[in-house]
Amino acid sequence: MKIDIPQGKKVYFSSDNHLGAPNKIESKAKEVKFLRWLDSVKKDAAAIFLLGDLFDFWHEYKTVVPKGFIRVLGKLAEISDSGIPIHFFVGNHDLWMDGYFEDELNIPVYHKPKEFIINGTSFFIGHGDGLGPNDKGYKRMKKVFTNPLAKWLFRWIHPDIGVRLAQKLSTENKLISGDDDLIFLGEENEWLVQYCKRKLSQQHRDHFIFGHRHLPLQIPLENNALYTNLGDWCNHFTYGEFDGKTMLLKHFEKLSDMP
Repeated sequence: MKIDIPQGKKVYFSSDNHLGAPNKIESKAKEVKFLRWLDSVKKDAAAIFLLGDLFDFWHEYKTVVPKGFIRVLGKLAEISDSGIPIHFFVGNHDLWMDGYFEDELNIPVYHKPKEFIINGTSFFIGHGDGLGPNDKGYKRMKKVFTNPLAKWLFRWIHPDIGVRLAQKLSTENKLISGDDDLIFLGEENEWLVQYCKRKLSQQHRDHFIFGHRHLPLQIPLENNALYTNLGDWCNHFTYGEFDGKTMLLKHFEKLSDMP
């Protein structure tokens, strides 16, 4: 997919908000802060990429979606309606999306990494879960989560029970969260870095953009390629910005700055 950036515009990237966790009070503070970020970037955004785990849990029944987050959903609708394209990649916490964002918000949803050409620069973009040589426990768990029979059986659980159970597991089970190690492991041990290097050996890309690791990282790769991990909105409050030439990783605000 090709995106051209008009003069004075930028493309923005965000990931791992985990709205709904760890509790209502802290989640509300994150939501308010994220809304301020959306209001700030919509002024000069050519496009916005949300790279998954916007919610700590999301599951779409046939006629029901999880309660809450109405201000974020409304803001995304406002931005989308204004003509600014938003691209959403599911994460491991909100992978059970099934048409709601497309139908209600006019936001395309991607379940796998995708290639983009932005101002003539090649990007490989995704959430990052289940990629690379490790993350084996989550890879096994994801096969269960995405199994059509498992999804069909879960839909038979009443939402009041199913959503509450899933939220509890999402918060407490580190295997599901996939964030049991939030420290930098070194370039040779970072499995997403290894994944990017393998993809580079097959085809050149200028940028690899992921979330999932909850760490703000930028690591140069061979042939002037760059791996960027966007961090999160739980501890770091970081996001990516591309002006057509340079990919920057920026910090929005300190948590103590929130009203």
